Amino acid sequence: MTDTATPTTADIDLIQRILPHRYPFLLVDRVRDIDGIKSAVGIKNVTMNEPHFQGHFPGNPVMPGVTIVEAMAQTAAVMVGTSLGLTDGNLGVYFMAIDGCKFRKMVTPGDQLLMHLETTRGKPGGKVWKFKGVAMVDGEMAAEAEFTAMMELPK
Repeated sequence: MTDTATPTTADIDLIQRILPHRYPFLLVDRVRDIDGIKSAVGIKNVTMNEPHFQGHFPGNPVMPGVTIVEAMAQTAAVMVGTSLGLTDGNLGVYFMAIDGCKFRKMVTPGDQLLMHLETTRGKPGGKVWKFKGVAMVDGEMAAEAEFTAMMELPK
C-alpha cells in the first residue's frame, strides 16, 4: 500500500516543484507544520550572500520589508500547493492586496525568519485567497501583514 498522505513539510526540492521563483527571488528555504490549507510555518535563513544586502544598506545590512512580505506569500503558496498536490504545474500566485503591514524588528544576516501563516479565506479550486502572516526572529515579531492573492491553478 502506498502512503498518499499530504506532506506536513516541504524541503527545498518540493518548494521548487511548487514555486516558479529561483535565485535571487526564492525566499523560503523550508516549510513545516503544514496543516492542510489552514496554516504552516516557513523558514528563511538570512545570509549576507543575498544580493539586496549590497545596497540595503552598505555597512548596515537589513532585509528589505518587501522581501519579508514576499517570503510570507511564498510560504502561503507552498502551503496551498503542497496541500492540494500542485507540483510541476506552474502554479501562478499574484498579489492583489497587502493590508495592515507593519515592521517591528530589523532582520539581518544570521537571523532565521520564521513565518507563521494562516489562511483566512480560500478553498480548493478558488482563485482568490486571503492570508495572515507573522514573521518572527528569536521569538520577537519582525513583521506582520494580511494579504490577498490570486492563484492561477493549473487546468
